[in-house]
Amino acid sequence: MLSNRLDESFVRARREGRGVLIPYLTAGYPRVESFVDLAVAILEAGADALEIGIPFSDPLLDGPSIQRSQQQALDQGVTPGDCLQFAAELRNRSDKPLLFMGAYNPLLAHGLGAFCGAASSSGITALIVPDLPVEEQIELRNVCGAHGLHVIQLVAPTSTDDRLSRVCSLASGFVYCISITGVTGARSSVTATARPLVERVRACTTIPVAVGFGIAEPDQARAVAEFADGVIVGSALINTIANASPDDCIDAVQTFIGGLRRGLEHLPVGR
Repeated sequence: MLSNRLDESFVRARREGRGVLIPYLTAGYPRVESFVDLAVAILEAGADALEIGIPFSDPLLDGPSIQRSQQQALDQGVTPGDCLQFAAELRNRSDKPLLFMGAYNPLLAHGLGAFCGAASSSGITALIVPDLPVEEQIELRNVCGAHGLHVIQLVAPTSTDDRLSRVCSLASGFVYCISITGVTGARSSVTATARPLVERVRACTTIPVAVGFGIAEPDQARAVAEFADGVIVGSALINTIANASPDDCIDAVQTFIGGLRRGLEHLPVGR
């Protein structure tokens, strides 16, 4: 079975009695020249891994905050090739796992084999491709497997039991549980829908489960980590960056990530 740095991060966190923190950051946002420094700051502040969004003009699941960040990156000319370069620069400065999240078309246009090979060489551990259903992933899974990359599967509260069983049978790395119906964005509560979904997923697979969409602050992250293995935080981080001045951005981001990380520590035994 495929195993890489991403799997090791979940094993380490469980041994330490805490949840895994995976922030999302759009590649090249807010400025191309400072992106890598910002990403390193996020990892050093307590993130276990970093999900790097490949900018796309027609994002499928992203709410207004992430859409704006992707458009800002596109306006600066960020391409999938730039994303690979960012990852390579990050790998030189951190050994924490990196993931790409993006639409299938840019990967296909780049050349699937070439992209996955370069991604693996650049330190990427997994791809999340939300617009490619499991029935159409055969080529992607084969190419990713040949390069040591996980293909992360997504499930939602609306997923039927048959669908969950099918998706979980092909999952690796972790199962990405979309906590709510709709697009990304901070919400006041996600546990009411996330907990039943995580329980259903755990009945289908033993690989880790991470919850994303709607998690915005430490108490929410902790509440989710009491029944899931990890949390993914995107829009709230993007908003933190958008609301900070260029001079204060690094400090604001590290404060935000540090607070989330502290919320995920010292979790109940046997969760």
